[in-house]
Amino acid sequence: MKKKSLFSKMVATYTIIITISFVILAAFLSFWFQGYYFEEREKQLSSEAQLVANSAVQYLYGEISLSEINDVLIHTSKYTSSDIMLSDNYGYVYAASSPKHKKIIGTQLLTEDLKELRMGKAIKKKDIFNNIFSVPVHIYEVPVFYRGIFQGTVFISTNMNEIKEPLNRVYVIIWISAILAIVLSSIVIYYFSQKIIVSPLAKINNVADKISKGEVGKRVDINSNDEIGELANSFNSMADSLEQVEENRRTFISNVSHELRSPITSIKGFIGGILDGIIPKEKEKYYLSVTYEEIQRLTRLINDLLDLSAIEAGKFTLNLQKYDINEIVRLSIIKFEAIIKSKKLNVNIWLDDDDVFVLVDRDKIIQVLTNLIDNAIKYVSDGGNIEITTKAKGQKVFVSIYNDGASIPQDEVNQIWERFYKSDKSRTSKISTGLGLSIVRRIIVQHGEEVWVENVDKKGVKFIFTLKVAEK
Repeated sequence: MKKKSLFSKMVATYTIIITISFVILAAFLSFWFQGYYFEEREKQLSSEAQLVANSAVQYLYGEISLSEINDVLIHTSKYTSSDIMLSDNYGYVYAASSPKHKKIIGTQLLTEDLKELRMGKAIKKKDIFNNIFSVPVHIYEVPVFYRGIFQGTVFISTNMNEIKEPLNRVYVIIWISAILAIVLSSIVIYYFSQKIIVSPLAKINNVADKISKGEVGKRVDINSNDEIGELANSFNSMADSLEQVEENRRTFISNVSHELRSPITSIKGFIGGILDGIIPKEKEKYYLSVTYEEIQRLTRLINDLLDLSAIEAGKFTLNLQKYDINEIVRLSIIKFEAIIKSKKLNVNIWLDDDDVFVLVDRDKIIQVLTNLIDNAIKYVSDGGNIEITTKAKGQKVFVSIYNDGASIPQDEVNQIWERFYKSDKSRTSKISTGLGLSIVRRIIVQHGEEVWVENVDKKGVKFIFTLKVAEK
């Protein structure tokens, strides 16, 4: 089935609306002008009928002759383009403007209308008199009065074809104007729809098609201070985001590839050396332990990647319950007892009150604390200091992890939350996967809370995050 374009639908819709509007307008004007024309003609005939009526009274009282009254009828008939007859107070015709109507002189023409005429009412109607007129005529009957006495009737008849002829000319003008207006409006609609809507949308569609094929650098160039302009700006913003996402994807793949390649290369080299006999027997255990560490590193990296992927895909659902944050801190720090002793670190823990209950997902907050404590231990020197505190303020609990290692450069503070970012800029560093802080931030954000980092004035770095206090 052939697809109908938005442009054709829009032009068709507007054309139909305008056509209906102009047809209604033309019909109204035609109807109105017809009424107006008949009203004006009746005024004219009424005025002329009064002049004829005055002459008729003069004739009836012997002041003018029959030939003079006939001259008046003939002159008025030509002026009004109508046939005029005069009848007495009983409806008998005694004068006519047209020679073909002379034969009905002396005939009673009016009977049924006499009652209303005697009451002074003018009568208008469209009728056919078979014995007088063979075509439809517009008849206007005007009573003649003199000194309050009914003297007769001025009978004015006009062929309907003669009346309709000027009307038809006006109708033609009205309808031709309506048709021209419809055609002109359709052309204008076509032009402006093409320029204002269709052409910009076509540009957006063209760029969207190119972006879908991988050309993420394409943008829409539309300068319009309207909804189309807003759409173009929104589209360009979306394209910027897509380009950033694409750049992040490429960087992510590059980082993952590098992080995976490095331990795999080491493992392959060590195992290959053992199998080929290059590595002496007495050193095989050492190199196998190194290989085991690389495998552990790979395991951590893959686990972090799986956690990050689950969080970003929305599959990392929260199981919120009421827990004591102080107890979670104690459980988290116990995991690092061995490494703390090996590095001879001074760890101070300051917990607020005996119990501080928060509404959290216990396992995920343990993961947050584990990552932050692990990060603090990695970047503090042997014999250094680590401090963990919890502090309740209002409806929030502030948890901080401080180490007196090197400060983070100010221009890198916002970058540390990015995937695979490492402050030492060394991709080959084996102490971190570069994903821990990214996971921390996403878990805290999932809880609807905040996490941030501060450089301490004297020395060291402090990570702080908030949690919601559980209702007692």
